[in-house]
Amino acid sequence: MGHNRHSVNPGAAQPRESAAALRNRPSAQVLIIGGGINGVGTFRDLALQGIDVALVERGDYCQGASGASSHMIHGGIRYLENGEFRLVQESVVERNRLLRIAPHYVKPLQTTIPIFSTFSGILSAPMRFLTHKQGKPKERGAFLIKAGLTMYDFFSRDGGTVPRHQFRRRDKALAELPRLHPGIKYAATYFDASVHNPERLTLDVLQDGEKAGRSGSLPGGSARASNYVSLVSMGPNGARLRDELTGEEFDFAADVIVNTTGAWVDLTNQAMGSASRFMGGTKGSHIVLDHPELLAACNGREIFFEHTDGRIVLIYPMGDRVLVGTTDVDADMAEDAVCTEAEIDYFFDLVGHVFPTVSVNRDHIVYTFSGVRPLPRHDATQPGFVSRDYRIERSVRTGEGAVATPGGKAAVVLSLVGGKWTTFRALAEHMTNDILRELGKERKVSTAKLAIGGGAGFPATPHGEQEWIKKHMGPGLDADRVAGLLTRYGTRAGAVIEYLNAGTDSPLRSTRELSVRELQFMAAHEQVGHLVDVLIRRTSLAFRGLVTGELLNEAAAVLAGPMGWDAAATEAEIRHAEEVLKRFHKVEVHSLVA
Repeated sequence: MGHNRHSVNPGAAQPRESAAALRNRPSAQVLIIGGGINGVGTFRDLALQGIDVALVERGDYCQGASGASSHMIHGGIRYLENGEFRLVQESVVERNRLLRIAPHYVKPLQTTIPIFSTFSGILSAPMRFLTHKQGKPKERGAFLIKAGLTMYDFFSRDGGTVPRHQFRRRDKALAELPRLHPGIKYAATYFDASVHNPERLTLDVLQDGEKAGRSGSLPGGSARASNYVSLVSMGPNGARLRDELTGEEFDFAADVIVNTTGAWVDLTNQAMGSASRFMGGTKGSHIVLDHPELLAACNGREIFFEHTDGRIVLIYPMGDRVLVGTTDVDADMAEDAVCTEAEIDYFFDLVGHVFPTVSVNRDHIVYTFSGVRPLPRHDATQPGFVSRDYRIERSVRTGEGAVATPGGKAAVVLSLVGGKWTTFRALAEHMTNDILRELGKERKVSTAKLAIGGGAGFPATPHGEQEWIKKHMGPGLDADRVAGLLTRYGTRAGAVIEYLNAGTDSPLRSTRELSVRELQFMAAHEQVGHLVDVLIRRTSLAFRGLVTGELLNEAAAVLAGPMGWDAAATEAEIRHAEEVLKRFHKVEVHSLVA
């Protein structure tokens, strides 16, 4: 579910194939509400088992917490302090697995922890471990961090996917990272992983599910999904759904309803007539900096450390930008999740704590983003100590207002509480197994070794990538353009290149990273609902601060044809994009529309 969920409805939207496929056959064995990574992962797994499954998302896919993550695929070293050993082990195994099955988007990330003391925290750590209260902030010293990393290596030992940790004394650490605070005593370096395109990885997982559902004989396929479709209420004929782009409503019946709406789980259950109090989400914000000096200071590594308030924070390079995050504050679900000025000051302070000679100011910020973590209710527990593990809550709609299902029984509702990016595949497997049990079905296929989307056949070495690029170059497609497509789509870029070559194409004037036919491809194959979807989630142009007024106008003009937008609708889409970028991401873009 998305935080920036306000939609424009200019009245000229054409009926979409994705929504029509649900409306034309308004029933399925399973209906998933929520198109973040956990809902989409479950959709894919169910589709691979041959289950008739449908998914709806009220905004765009990966628009909520899934798209506002720290872009990390990590084992969660700090969860060791919470005693969450099962979660750490699962996270490390899944991290290693994603490096293998989604190598186009998930990459190894060298991580360094600057350490300012030797024994600090040894007395307070057991109390935090036992009570999960933060108490007076006390930095973790080298002794504690060494113990944690040794345990982390133990959990990571399967197959040697990543190297073991290393400890460096001050002089060697400063030789490797000379801009680090000179007061450090040690630096510990280990490997985790990052996901540079979480939105596109989510889309790949979704499309794998849709593809798996096409083999059957059911009209529209046995795996159907649509963004911009919301759940309004429940009634005797099933879930009442609304197409957010046209305003049309229709009923949809299912035997099992899966609530994967993240921080909105309780509100979704309320809409279904059965209020719950499972969630207690916390807000996490990030800023993206265009700062070559800070980029160079990181020397290709994530800097992961404990700030003076005890909060675990990070600074790391993503391409030619630097991502800084994250906060962890209790969220008010009635308010937009946005990065505040106070959070920005906090980020500048933490950069100064680690790189005191690097100056950062608001002019360096090209993008901000914020999301609400789908955490369980935590009452007195400090946000940083709330479990990042997940659980699945089961209920049955009976009595007054009971929902009829295609089989004539009361619908079972499974609500997901918690869940994190790294473990989405394992979580989806768990959820799918529970659903199969409800349906009396057996698992047919494991997803444990199944390549995801454009990760299938992805070149294993930089030399292999160069060979792939050379092989796909041609008229109008130089090495840079093909490399950009490989980064964006993985090996699915081969099919995109075929589409580009099947007609007359030309690059946009406003960016070399997009062409007319690529935008048309996205409109035809990637469920674009709004102009802003292309800028934030189908590409990384907004994230890197590359959206201009000229780009808004040019992209909207190209999309108008395939999207069925008239002049008024096209202008409304440009205004909507400007508003979303300003309101949620602190990006001021002024289009050329009068």
